[in-house]
Amino acid sequence: MINAINITGVKYDLDEATKRYVIKKIGRLDRYLPRHARKSAYADVKLKQVNRDHGNKYEAEVIIHVPEKTLTAKDTTVNVLAALDIVESKLATQLHKYKEEHIPHVGNRGVLSRFKRSYAREAS
Repeated sequence: MINAINITGVKYDLDEATKRYVIKKIGRLDRYLPRHARKSAYADVKLKQVNRDHGNKYEAEVIIHVPEKTLTAKDTTVNVLAALDIVESKLATQLHKYKEEHIPHVGNRGVLSRFKRSYAREAS
C-alpha cells in the first residue's frame, strides 16, 4: 500500500468518508509497481470543486512520484468518487507501462529463447 498519500481539497471540504475512499483506491495502486519502487513511491491527491455556476463539477488530480518518473492523471466529473475511479484506472495503465520499461524481463516473454530452441533443433 502506498503509505505516503497527501490529500488536499481546493475549494472543497474533505470529509472522512472521502479520505478513506482515496486511501483505499490510491493506496492499492502499489500492486502495479515494481518491487524496487514500492518503498519510495508517494502520491499527491488534489480534489477541486470547479465550475460551480453550471452545476457542481469535481476534478480529481493524482500525482504519483516513483523513481525516475512522475505519473499524473486528472479527470472532471459530476461526482468526486467517480472522478477518483477514472483516475485510478488511468494510473493503473501508466504503472503497467512504467513496470514494462523498468524491469528487463517483463514484456519480452521469451522471444530470444524461442529462437535458441529452434536453432538448437536444427544444429543437432
